[in-house]
Amino acid sequence: MSSPFPRPTTITPLPVADLVATLGAELHAAPAEDGEPPAAAGHDAPEAAVRGVTLDSRTVQPGDLYAALPGAHVHGARFAAQARDAGAAAVLTDQAGLDLVRAQGVAAPVLVVPDPRAALGRAAAAIYGRPVGAALLTYGITGTNGKTTTAYLVDGGLRRLGRVTGLVGTIETRIGDERIRSTRTTPESSDLQALLAVMAERGVERCTMEVSSHALVMHRVDGVVYDVAAFTNLSQDHLDFHGSMEDYYRAKASLFTPERARRGVVVVDDEWGSRLAREATIPVVTVSATGRPADWQVTDLGERRFALTGPGARLDLTCPLPGDFNQVNTAVAALILHLGGEDLAQAAEAVCGDPQVPGRMEQVPGPAGAPVGIVDFAHTPDAITAALQALRSQTRGRLVVVLGAGGDRDAGKRPRMGQAAAAAADVVIVTDDNPRSEDPSAIRAAVLSGVGDQRGHRDQDGHGDRVREVPGRADAIAAAVALARGPQDTVVVLGKGHEQGQEIAGETHPFDDREQLRQALHGRRAERQKQQQKHEPDQRAGAPQVEGEMESDGGGA
Repeated sequence: MSSPFPRPTTITPLPVADLVATLGAELHAAPAEDGEPPAAAGHDAPEAAVRGVTLDSRTVQPGDLYAALPGAHVHGARFAAQARDAGAAAVLTDQAGLDLVRAQGVAAPVLVVPDPRAALGRAAAAIYGRPVGAALLTYGITGTNGKTTTAYLVDGGLRRLGRVTGLVGTIETRIGDERIRSTRTTPESSDLQALLAVMAERGVERCTMEVSSHALVMHRVDGVVYDVAAFTNLSQDHLDFHGSMEDYYRAKASLFTPERARRGVVVVDDEWGSRLAREATIPVVTVSATGRPADWQVTDLGERRFALTGPGARLDLTCPLPGDFNQVNTAVAALILHLGGEDLAQAAEAVCGDPQVPGRMEQVPGPAGAPVGIVDFAHTPDAITAALQALRSQTRGRLVVVLGAGGDRDAGKRPRMGQAAAAAADVVIVTDDNPRSEDPSAIRAAVLSGVGDQRGHRDQDGHGDRVREVPGRADAIAAAVALARGPQDTVVVLGKGHEQGQEIAGETHPFDDREQLRQALHGRRAERQKQQQKHEPDQRAGAPQVEGEMESDGGGA
């Protein structure tokens, strides 16, 4: 097994002694052949050197530092012998790991620190030559919603300004024109530092990263000091991991410290952003679209146009994506580039090009006469509200939404997700997302519990319930398309966005909302053509058409 991420081709081996000094580690030599205890630091310390680092014993390459971390169920040090057989030159672990390494008789120097995960980022940065510097500027974006879109706006703007760029995020990792599919928002620090070194080696000038709260808590971005950090918003999500909104906020806020960033952009349109602007220990500029006191104001001018007004400047801009929230994302992207050294007017113009963000307000083309089909990643109450409000403003007919909630994740947000959808859409179909190990029907029930008495209400045409439960995501998407009348209606599928799999009972099945919606849109046309052909002979013969016989989709033709 190999890591999906590349490593730099040119590495100067780092002496273990230098790594010990960098980490303040205690060094233990290999066991003696006669079985005596290994030497401690300062006593016959090995003259080894390392040229790479990994925390997965299956991806060890010759000369690597193997980071044996304590896990939820198994300590990584149990695989130290496997790592050494693959060529690991040294092991980084804690005291418990040292005992496991000794028990296996692994002949390699062992660096012992109290928290090896917290030390891994610094170790990786040192091994890969501390790639972040003047030649490679970095932008880190955090927030509950908007990270991906803002990152693509920044990256697209940089490319239009002629910069060679890198991108690290939820959907993909880019090194110039090379693309690698991402498995998590922010890679482990060992992979991240290797990526940054590869970017520097290949001439990348600017790297834009999504920085998740998990990454901040789990030290994945340790060793990186961002030139510009940005905060979009904070709303309920991931409380299964953080436990409380306060802890969630503190994780995000840690990005706005001198240890992690030099300057920042903060949206102050929620209380968390206002608090962060006060508590940040780095210089920040603030942004508001609601009239709150801020350095920069975003004013909606209609038809996706908005004004960005701040110290001595006003820019009239056109947002490339629908929704007021995307005007804010666009403004944040422009200010990130400006704080990174770009001319503000040029940066603003550059970020207003089409960012083509997969699974974010992405339109799925259908045949003539089909409803508008949209796929979006919104999976929090606030994001659902924002997405549906944006689509409502451009929908002349009915807004039909499909959504579910993920299993083994923050269960507290599920009723609020249902409530948000029912408040903004004409018809809501509650279905499955990624149930993972949970019972899908129990998750659907939790989402439905938030819609109150709306479930029993008929839709505006009296054809069915406003809120419906349809097990099976593909069936739910097909049902939503069948309910739409035509091009004046919008069908939006929320929750999974760009994802191409659905995790059910521990197994991931191929599933892409965009492809399922495309099939439903085209299948709808085929079904309508079939119905039309069926009734054409009767109509030519002058037979009366029974009212409603063409209404198999639950609406008018």
